[in-house]
Amino acid sequence: MFRHSHLFCMLQACRGGPSASAKAVYSFNKPWRWLIISKDMILNETIRAREVRLIDQNGEQLGIKTKNEALEIAERVNLDLVLVAPNAKPPVARIMDYGKFKFEQQKKDKEARKNQKIINLKEVRLSPTIDEHDFNTKLRNARKFLEKGDKVKASIRFKGRAITHKEIGQRVLDRFSDECKDVATVESKPKMDGRSMFLVLAPVNEK
Repeated sequence: MFRHSHLFCMLQACRGGPSASAKAVYSFNKPWRWLIISKDMILNETIRAREVRLIDQNGEQLGIKTKNEALEIAERVNLDLVLVAPNAKPPVARIMDYGKFKFEQQKKDKEARKNQKIINLKEVRLSPTIDEHDFNTKLRNARKFLEKGDKVKASIRFKGRAITHKEIGQRVLDRFSDECKDVATVESKPKMDGRSMFLVLAPVNEK
C-alpha cells in the first residue's frame, strides 16, 4: 500500500512530472521506492556509494552498512534512505519519510517568509530654500515612516543656478538627519546624483 507522499508523486507524474529541479522515478516491482530526486538530496536507489554510515529513523547510529543493506533496512519500515552528508567518508545516510520531510521544510520556509519584515524605502523631497512649516511637515512624515520600520530617502533637487550652492542643500539634509537621530541612523551620507542630493536614513530598531 502506497504512502500518501507516493500517491502525490504519482499524480504529479501523470500531470507531466515535477519541476525541473526534481525528477520522479517509480519502480513497479518495489512500490516503496517512489523517488523524488531533488538538487539538494540523493535518495534510495540513486545513491551511488557502495557503503554508508547509517542513521535510523529514530536518530540511532547503525554503523557502516552496504548500500543494499541500508536499502533493505529502510524498506522494512517503509521509509526512504536519504544521503544527508554525501561528502563524508563514508557518506552518511539517514532513514526517513522524505515526502514528510519535504512537506515540513516547505511549511517552515513559508512561515519564515511570512514572518520576514518587508522594509520599504520612502522618499521625502525637500528644497534648499524650504520654509520652516514645510520642513516640519516633511520631518513629521519621515519620523512616522521610520517609526513604522521603513527607511527614508531625503532628497533635494537643485534648480537652475542653485546647484552652485550645494552647501545650502547639504545643511538642510544635515539638519533633517539630526532631527531624526532619536529614531534613525544615517545609512548613506549626503551625496550628489545628477542635480539631486540625497541621504538615506534607517530606523534604529532595524538592527
